[in-house]
Formats: sequence, structure tokens, C-alpha cells
Amino acid sequence: MSTMPKAASEHTRAHNSPRDLGMDPADFDRASRGLVAQHATGVIEGAWGPAWDVSKYDFIEQGAPNPDTVHPSLWRQAQLNAIHGLFEVAPGMWQARGYDISNITFIEGATGWIVIDPLTVEGCARDCLALANEHLGERPVTAVIYTHSHTDHFGGVLGVTSPEAVAAGDCRIIAPEHFLREAISENVIAGFAMARRAIYQFGPLLPPGAQGHVDCGLGKAIPLSPPGLLAPTEEITHTGEELVVDGVRIVFQLTPEAEAPAEMNFFFPDRVDGGAGWLCMAENCTHNMHNLVPIRGAQVRDALKWSKYIGEAIDLFADRADLMFASHHWPRWGSDDVRGFLTRQRDMYRYIHDQTMRLANHGETPLEIAEQIELPPELSHECHTTGYYGHLAHNVKAVYQRYLSWYDGNPANLWKLPPSEVGQRYVELAGGSDALLSAARTSFERGDYRWVAELVNHLVFADPSNGEARDLQADALEQLGFQCESATFRNAYLTGAQELRQGHPPRNPAMRRGYLDAMTIEQLLDAMSVRLRAEDVGGVDVAVNLVVEDADDRDWKLILSNRALQGSPGAAANGAATLTLPREALVELAAGEIDADQLSADERVGLDGDAAAVHAVFGHLDTFLSMFPIVEP
Repeated sequence: MSTMPKAASEHTRAHNSPRDLGMDPADFDRASRGLVAQHATGVIEGAWGPAWDVSKYDFIEQGAPNPDTVHPSLWRQAQLNAIHGLFEVAPGMWQARGYDISNITFIEGATGWIVIDPLTVEGCARDCLALANEHLGERPVTAVIYTHSHTDHFGGVLGVTSPEAVAAGDCRIIAPEHFLREAISENVIAGFAMARRAIYQFGPLLPPGAQGHVDCGLGKAIPLSPPGLLAPTEEITHTGEELVVDGVRIVFQLTPEAEAPAEMNFFFPDRVDGGAGWLCMAENCTHNMHNLVPIRGAQVRDALKWSKYIGEAIDLFADRADLMFASHHWPRWGSDDVRGFLTRQRDMYRYIHDQTMRLANHGETPLEIAEQIELPPELSHECHTTGYYGHLAHNVKAVYQRYLSWYDGNPANLWKLPPSEVGQRYVELAGGSDALLSAARTSFERGDYRWVAELVNHLVFADPSNGEARDLQADALEQLGFQCESATFRNAYLTGAQELRQGHPPRNPAMRRGYLDAMTIEQLLDAMSVRLRAEDVGGVDVAVNLVVEDADDRDWKLILSNRALQGSPGAAANGAATLTLPREALVELAAGEIDADQLSADERVGLDGDAAAVHAVFGHLDTFLSMFPIVEP
């Protein structure tokens, strides 16, 4: 079995033949406008080695026709996302783009930098700040604004400020209401599964190249380094709220449940002569159709609210906005261009929402609706309405899921057999593995790759050691990936093909310390509760009190009852034991760096009461491993 990528098939070559896409050529001018400087080497160091290397994408040449293994529209987006550097967006505002999947924005304040969205990892943020200081004059960072609760907009915060600066009041951290709750919910409670699935969405283990990784749609790639987090010092609680940040007036618009559960747009009303200003649309409007649910998993976004928030931004700010910028991609300049861009974005999400639910109310299922809906001519032929990151078919299913769940109403789909068991039965029904493979090969030769992937998946799950099945499944997924306009679908297909050929990567403990340091006590206890091995604690009913010496809220209790672990404020009157400990020891326990025995023996920890009760509560915490299998059982 070959472990290397294959060539494009004749069907894929025909599908990907170069053609005029009819898209606005001004996108390349916008993406290049205002270049000040570029990173000296293009290589940014991180905690695990190089976190970013621009040269990996040198094969994406500006103006070159697309290879036959890349969809021509995705190739165009990949060329746009390959443009990198520090750019002057307007007098007093600069962005570093192309050194992370997201942008970092620098606003000149009265005494220092206001930083908007400090990227995904410390190294990328650090080097982008250094680039700005080198070419624009060195300034301290006086404020950081998180536009929303996704990692690529806060994970690099330690590259631009420090806990000490924040604690001293030298740097404000401003975020939308409930930011910390939502960031932890996504990145810790569901973070271990989501991180694994994100490997498929973003494709970081694919080798860059025309047969591998070319783009992520929303940006070039994700950096390879762990993220961090500092908790906000201030939260924006309502639309219309105003702050003066280092001498700069900002008007905020809350947009919860749009692109993120906690998100906000904001407007700088005083930045252009004549009463005009700058509008930041966070990640609610970027130069692609976005996800209504990402394939890595997340809460389903509300397409109706999303559309209405964009409409509200038009009503509040468009008449005064001379510039619109966002947390990904390039800005738009001029009031007419800003309004036209926002209008199409508003109408796109409303169209997807309304047409999905119109057909759902006719009794159509998500699979059926996804095959029917296309964007109308009024909304197609624009890169910012094209599904490079989101995908129209997937977004349709997300809208359906939000209202009607994943279940399509057919009782045959209500409680389906698991993949390995159903696979064995399909193989038997087909007349054995050879017969199934023969039928699948015939379909492959016809270019019917979606059917091949569905059919051979049954054999792989029935018998993952079948090399011929793995090889054919990999070949089918690969051709599907080559044909994808969506970067995330391409990455998922190609990563699946790679793992079928090479096996999934080694599994290692997957605790996420970078987030835990910023979490509240309640969030730390909730994260530990998710790790409880319920099968080990039958019949146990016990309470342990915690006194966290250096926390604002010192007294907590953990109650283990009916195989569920509950953490809440205050002491339990019937506590079997009391642990007195520093917050750091609790973080280490939540991170899996120490276990129950080490906790009890730790000289930082005081124990009063029954040591067995402590072991009952803390001695049955699971350890999550990275890289669980996805395309095989």
C-alpha cells in the first residue's frame, strides 16, 4: 500500500480545469494595499520549534494557474492569503496579516498600542508586535481587545503583554460579555475532542504543496505552538456601550451567538476627518462564507441573528464608516464598498437560513435540502460569499440542526447501529469484502467518489486491517479533496486519506494548561468533573471541602454522588475532609500534572479529615489522549 499522495484523476483534472471565475480582481489590490514591511525571515519560533514559516507556501505563485489537484477558486483564495506583511490600513491603524490564520491589528493610542486580537500563539503575536515597533516606533501595549471567544483571537496574548502588566493596571483587556465562560466551554470542556477534529479541519499535519495543504480559507494555516489566555479585566455588556481606551473612543455592538457565542463588533467614530470612522466587524464578516457549525465541532451558530446583527451594524455605523476591517483577510475602503460588502454578507446568511427552513417546513431532510440549495446569482461570484471556510451544504445542515436537531424525523435513523457493526453487515450483504471492493472500484473509475467513500467506509470499519480497502478509501477521499472549493473540506478529506495510508499519529496526554491558568475556580472544578471515570465510583457518596488560599472566593465544595461530581461555592456541612491549598496546586491537578496521591503528599496542601474521601473524589480522574482514530475504529 502506497503512503504517498496520488495524482489527479481524469475526472478531477476536468473538474479543476482553469477558468475565469468572474471574481473582483480588486481583491488582490486590497490584500496588498499599504505594505510597510515583511517579517525578516518569515520564520517565527514557538514553544515546539518553528510555529510559522512563510516559505512553506512559496509554491503558491501570484497569478499562476491552479494545479490540477486544486480547485481554481480555492487556488485564488490561497494566493490572496499568501500575501503577508505589516500593512498601513489608515493613518493610526496597521495590521499584520499572513503570520497566523488571523490578523493582529495595532491602533495608535495616546500613550501606546491598542492591540485587537493577539493571534493564536505567543510567538506569532510577539514577532508581529516587534515588527510594528521596529517600523512604526516602539510603544507599550496599553490595551488588548478580544473580539470574540475563539482561540485564534486571544491565544497569543502573552506575546503582547504579561500577567504582571495586567495586574498592575498598565494594560486593559476588554472582551464581550461571557467571553471567559464561552472560551472555556469550547476549548476545555469540549476541547480534547475538538482539538483532534481540528486536525482534520485545518490540516496542520498535511505537507504543504499542490497535493497537500494549500490554505484554510479563513487564512493560510494555524501556527504550531500552544495557545495561552489572560482573563479580561473589562466586559462589554450592551450594544451602544462606549469606552475611551488610551484616548481613543470606541462604540461597541454585542453580537452573541453569531460567529461565536461571545462576540462584538465596534466602531471608531473619531478616526476620519469629516465625521467618518472605522468599523471592526470582528469575524462576523470576512472574505468567505463562514461556518454555521465548523467541522471541528462547536455550538451551532444562529444564522438569523447573524444576519440581523450585520443589518444592525449597517443601521448603526454604515453611514459613517469609511473603512471596514476584520479579524481575518483584508479591509474594505470607502463607504459605498463597505455598505455593499455588508449588505451581501447580511443577505447571504439570511438566504441560507430562510431557504433551509422553507424546505424543512415542506418535509425535506437536511441531506435533501443540502443537495438542492445553491446561492443565487446575486450572491455568487464574490470571494466573500464563497464557501472557502464554511460550506453551503454543511451550513444548510447546521441551520436544520439548530431548529430540528440532527435527527431527520425518520425512525429508521433514530438509533442507528455503530459504524463497526453496521460495516460488518454491509460487507456481508455485499457478498464479502472482495465483492464490495469490486463494486467500489467500478464506481471509482466512473468518478463517483462520494459513493466510493460511503461504500468502502463500511469495509474499513468492519476490517481496518484490509489494506486494499484502506487504499481505495484513501484514493476516493483524496480525489474529493482535490475537487473541493472549501479549504476545510479539502483538509478533512486529505487528512483522512493520509491517516488511512500512514495510520493516525501517536497518542499522548492532551491536557490544556494554557487555558487552565486563566480559569475561575468553578471552571477548573467543572473541567475536572468531565474527567470522572464513573464506572469506578459506584456507591460512593462523599463531600470534600476546598479552601483555596490565594483565590478571591476561598471556600468551595466537591460532592461525589450517584457517580456525578459537583463543584460549587461554599463549604459542605457534612464534608468528610477539608483541603487547604494554593490555586496553583488545583491547576496542576486539573491539568493532570499531579494525581490524588501526589496532591495528598504535597507540602503545599493541608489535609484535615479523611484522606480516603480525598482519594475518592480526586483519584478517579481520566486522562484524555490526543489523536484518537477517526477514519477507522
